[in-house]
Amino acid sequence: MSTATLATVRAGRHACFDRIVFDVTSTPTAYSARYVPDVYRAGAGHLVPLRGGAKLELMLGVRAFDDAGHWAFQPPNQDELANVAGYRTLRQISYAGDTEGAAWVGIGLRARLPFRVFTLDGPGSGSRVVVDIAHRW
Repeated sequence: MSTATLATVRAGRHACFDRIVFDVTSTPTAYSARYVPDVYRAGAGHLVPLRGGAKLELMLGVRAFDDAGHWAFQPPNQDELANVAGYRTLRQISYAGDTEGAAWVGIGLRARLPFRVFTLDGPGSGSRVVVDIAHRW
């Protein structure tokens, strides 16, 4: 199980793609992303409503609690982790919960477009999981 926890979520716009950055306190044990018909709340099975014509489900291998036993990630609004108003591809980033050492995120997109997921070191001893979604094919 990872010692990493999710710290923040940010979004950015680039010439050819929209980017989401998940700041993690250490190195996540794993991550995965895939297109799905719908995203469901982890452990509960409730539908996570997402805006857009396509839905991307992201799993991050991070803990829900820090070393002191407190919730590590408490966004002010689970349905809008970052403001993506006016973005070309991104429509919504929503926290879908956590279960058994993993955090789940639903990403609403304009359409089913090419994407890539990778990690970067830093800042400090942390790392970042980056999701880039193309503006077009």
